[in-house]
Amino acid sequence: MIDHISVGTNDVALARLSYDAVLAELGLRLLSSSERAADYGVSSILFSIKTPHDGQPASSGNGSHIAFSAGKRAIVDAFHRAALAHGGIDAGPPGLRPEYDAHYCGAFVFDPDGNKIEAVTRSSR
Repeated sequence: MIDHISVGTNDVALARLSYDAVLAELGLRLLSSSERAADYGVSSILFSIKTPHDGQPASSGNGSHIAFSAGKRAIVDAFHRAALAHGGIDAGPPGLRPEYDAHYCGAFVFDPDGNKIEAVTRSSR
């Protein structure tokens, strides 16, 4: 079971402009923030953006992505719109992905630091 996930950022303030909007569409809110990190969740931290502890520049993982659960297709659409409006880069527009599952609806974006994130639902609505 996963407790939380963190991705690196080179600029917490810039990353927050994107993640504050994008994660709000999924029902997550900012729980704490500093110059080095921002933590999101509902009642406990589920997702964080952080500057690397070793002081080196943050970099994204090639081939990795984080998929956030969306309750319905409209939330997948809203996630994608919010991401593009706040510095994200399209990596796959909202839509069905029948190669995964008949009801798999997802949208992919790269955040301002190049981390690939997704919103997905398997709901038929």
